[in-house]
Amino acid sequence: MEDATKYLNALRSLEGYTPPFEIIGNYRLIDDGEHPEATLLLKARDRELHEAATGVGPVDALANVLKKALTPLFPSLQGVRLLDFSSRIFDPRAGTAAGVEVRILFSNGERVWEVHAFSENINKASFWALVDGFEYAILIDQGRGPLSSASEGRM
Repeated sequence: MEDATKYLNALRSLEGYTPPFEIIGNYRLIDDGEHPEATLLLKARDRELHEAATGVGPVDALANVLKKALTPLFPSLQGVRLLDFSSRIFDPRAGTAAGVEVRILFSNGERVWEVHAFSENINKASFWALVDGFEYAILIDQGRGPLSSASEGRM
């Protein structure tokens, strides 16, 4: 299993790295308990995109809005699946105010990768883990993943 978070953090530390997309501002998440809805604004390929999507839960709504916005520009995301999702808190004494780590396992049918994000807000940690998972999927498709960069001399 590939550690996408570690790879992305290394890439982001390099001068000249340009991510395939950028989140502009904050996402919005409305969860009425029945039909969560997420909206976001992002920039990709010199275009600003504003999208909204619903889901069966808040994380599903966040994943759906990212895929809805990005798939027209990066069609390979259509085949990306979330395989597993887990969260855990740090400092159980803090209760609901504790920091949380979210881990998500993704696959494109050929490769499997894991991302993780930390926040005091589980939805925020989930969102940034999803962003990392989709960014990594795009890099793999573009031949900029860790295996392709090692074998082709690119990064």
